[in-house]
Amino acid sequence: MKSRSIITVLLAGLFLVFLAHGSASTAPPVLPNPVLYFTGQEPYSTGGKQFIRYHYDVLNRADYPDAMFAAAPALPPCGANTKSSRTWVDIYDSRGKRLYGFCALGKAADLNKIWFALEEGVIPPSYIYIELNDRQTSTKYKSNLADTTN
Repeated sequence: MKSRSIITVLLAGLFLVFLAHGSASTAPPVLPNPVLYFTGQEPYSTGGKQFIRYHYDVLNRADYPDAMFAAAPALPPCGANTKSSRTWVDIYDSRGKRLYGFCALGKAADLNKIWFALEEGVIPPSYIYIELNDRQTSTKYKSNLADTTN
C-alpha cells in the first residue's frame, strides 16, 4: 500500500512538471522594441496651408505579427473608427510631446509608412520616437530616438 502512495505522488509530481513545461512553451514570444529611422521628407499642402511631412520606417517591422495590427472592434474605437487596429502607433518628440498617431494600420509592413507633419517654417524636433501600444495585451514597445533629418 505504501508503494502505491509513493507511485501516485511521483506520477502527480511528474504530471505537474509536464504541465508547467507545456504552459511555458506556449507563452507568446518576447517582441523587440521598434528600431525607427528617418526616410525623408516632402512638402505638401492642405486647407490652403503648406506643410512638411517627415517619413519614417521601422527596420525590424517583420518581427511583429500582423495580428497585432488587425482590426479590433471589441476594443475601444479610435474616434469614429470602430474597426481600429489592436495596436496603435504614437509619434512623440524627444521630450514626450505627442506629435501624431496611427490607429488603423492593417499589418506590420505598414510601419514603413508612418509620418508626422509640421507647418512649413516650423523647426522640427531634433529627435522623435514611437510607441507601439498593443491594446489587447496592455504592452507598449518604445523605439530608439530617430533624427528628423538625414
